[in-house]
Amino acid sequence: MHLKSLNGCKLSISNYPTFSYNAIGGGGEGIIQNDSTDEFLSIVFNTSNFSIPPLNWKTAKILGIPILPGLEITIKPKKLLGRLYLDNGLFLLDFHADFNFTIGNIFKAPDLVVDTVLTTNKVQTSNFNAQGMHLQKNGMVILVGSAIIQPTGNFLLDTFLKLPNEALAELHCQLSGYT
Repeated sequence: MHLKSLNGCKLSISNYPTFSYNAIGGGGEGIIQNDSTDEFLSIVFNTSNFSIPPLNWKTAKILGIPILPGLEITIKPKKLLGRLYLDNGLFLLDFHADFNFTIGNIFKAPDLVVDTVLTTNKVQTSNFNAQGMHLQKNGMVILVGSAIIQPTGNFLLDTFLKLPNEALAELHCQLSGYT
């Protein structure tokens, strides 16, 4: 199975404006596991080969304006596995990743650890409300997930992001090779 990330993605943290994110070029191969059934497919992605484009001035905007050159958030997936329910198109994906913020060679923040379940269902929290989209015939899905981001130990970053705090992701993707 192959997952490909697309344009139209969004990332939010705290009450800050949402980043719009063009994730074209990301994705990777998933292996369908032996415990799959007629009801669902168990899928494990190899995180060492899985590509997630960084958020930078080429890929991310906030309030419609590209983020400043030199600012970059790289995403290093640590765990990516889930289930695709064939009868209704529900897709659940356990996602664990480190998000690292840098300002050129001047500043490298401690990793923000994100641990969530991305789903094609609805996510509603005290701060966020997002609707996923189940698998379509053309392979399109929208995955949404929220996570509590814990403090990093860096006083400036933790204060700026008001950590611990909630984050939300909305990922537009296309799946192929699952039938």
